[in-house]
Amino acid sequence: MPDNKHHWETVYNTKSSDAVSWYQAHADRSLQLIQATGLGPQAKVIDVGGGASTLVDDLLTHGYQDVTVMDLSASALAVARARQAPMEARVQWLVADVTTAELPVHAFDVWHDRAVFHFLTRAEDRQAYVAQVLRSVKPGGHVIVATFADDGPLQCSGLPVMRYAPEGLHAEFGEPFTLVAHQREAHTTPFGTVQQFVYCYCRAPGH
Repeated sequence: MPDNKHHWETVYNTKSSDAVSWYQAHADRSLQLIQATGLGPQAKVIDVGGGASTLVDDLLTHGYQDVTVMDLSASALAVARARQAPMEARVQWLVADVTTAELPVHAFDVWHDRAVFHFLTRAEDRQAYVAQVLRSVKPGGHVIVATFADDGPLQCSGLPVMRYAPEGLHAEFGEPFTLVAHQREAHTTPFGTVQQFVYCYCRAPGH
């Protein structure tokens, strides 16, 4: 997605990481769901589209030792790396497009994505994304994906997005994935507006 890469590089080269609509001082909901897997800090976690997100900070603070942060934007990852300079060696930093990345097979216990999947407006990109989950998450692994809810925004950062009810988001992954839980979140942006998100927590096939 060369055009998308240019878009996100421009965003992170022209805006502070705490001045974008998806900014969270702490990724509390994501951290709670990762901890709810019961795996503990030894879990191998990948944060897809993690970019400059503070989730990696929270994971490291809670003792997680094997974290991969993947993003299309090298500039976004550089923000998080600089913030985590003392512990950044505990993190694998991966500049890649989730739909085409060469991820290791059955490597991750937990797949986390807040606000990437809803940018995939083409069915073939969503199918490629799900194929990556099936390939890289361990059998029975934990998949946590958050998107705009069905009453959320129609666009983000000037790009069109998909919106989902929990059942619709689960349906994109298909019956092999077991829907364990779903939650809504009213996210307040740095500008004071409220965006509705839905989080779905599924188990991958094989558990």
